[in-house]
Amino acid sequence: MKKIINHPDGVVEEMIDGIVLAAPNRLKRIEGTTALARKETPIQNKVALISGGGSGHEPAHAGYIGNGMLDAAVLGEVFTSPSVDQVYAAIKAVHSGYGVCLIVKNYTGDVMNFEMAAELATIEGIEVELVIVKDDVAVEDSTFTTGRRGIAGTVFVHKIAGAKAEQGGTLQEVKAIATKTVKHIRSMGVAISPCTIPAAGEPNFLLAETEMEVGIGIHGEPGIARQELGTAKSIAKQLLEPVLVDLNMEKGTEVVVMINGMGSTPQMELYILFKEVHQLLETAGMILHDSFVGEYMTSLEMGGASVTILQLDDELKALLASKSEAPGFFVQS
Repeated sequence: MKKIINHPDGVVEEMIDGIVLAAPNRLKRIEGTTALARKETPIQNKVALISGGGSGHEPAHAGYIGNGMLDAAVLGEVFTSPSVDQVYAAIKAVHSGYGVCLIVKNYTGDVMNFEMAAELATIEGIEVELVIVKDDVAVEDSTFTTGRRGIAGTVFVHKIAGAKAEQGGTLQEVKAIATKTVKHIRSMGVAISPCTIPAAGEPNFLLAETEMEVGIGIHGEPGIARQELGTAKSIAKQLLEPVLVDLNMEKGTEVVVMINGMGSTPQMELYILFKEVHQLLETAGMILHDSFVGEYMTSLEMGGASVTILQLDDELKALLASKSEAPGFFVQS
């Protein structure tokens, strides 16, 4: 294992310290927790938006804290859900009496702990709603989930729900737009090399030099097929076709595409993959409104990429284009 760390047991704590030190005027650590929040929280007359999950997916989730996106992110150990107490503390710290919306990827531990924290907050009189993202079309059930997994499409949910909250939407309005966004998003990924969790010290799965895993999860969960490494053209087709079938869109539909790197895939390769996806979308009769190519939901140093399609309407288009000061998804409106 070759990593720039001090000790495997301290990577999350030291990462959190580094994040706050790098942005002292923008972020704060919620005392006694592994949660980070906007410096100015709680923000009056605004629904608070919280997400989180295991570390190792950077820039998710802390990179999406900021005006126009999240108010706080709760960080667990690497690929491990944050505890109920951590999430509960974050809810109490950022709510201003206008309600709190939790956005959670569909992994059993995350869903259970965020739901329990929401129940505790509700007992205390804090109004909380929870939205679960399940955009991965590869598998219906997996090692970590019941139902589809939540992967890179979650970032679009953060952006659109965050915009609605920033504009003064009520808790029910923020939940409704987040739920609508989830219904309009589909994703699928491929891995060409594994990653190593620092505490484990060895790769979390193995691939031969000429192999790839199609439909991989963001923690290294198995996909739908292990096969010979294909070309960018063939990989784009394998990832995009199931997404388009599942969305079942009419020709002429406007879409946004995200080509997401899994941690160690060069930008060169991501843009080559985007070129092939772009061609396939044109052939399918879709109208590409916007595109995002880069690292948005990684898996440490895993090699590979995922393709996400967001089906647009006028409401989603406007919210996606609104201002965001989150460093992981910066938008100048």
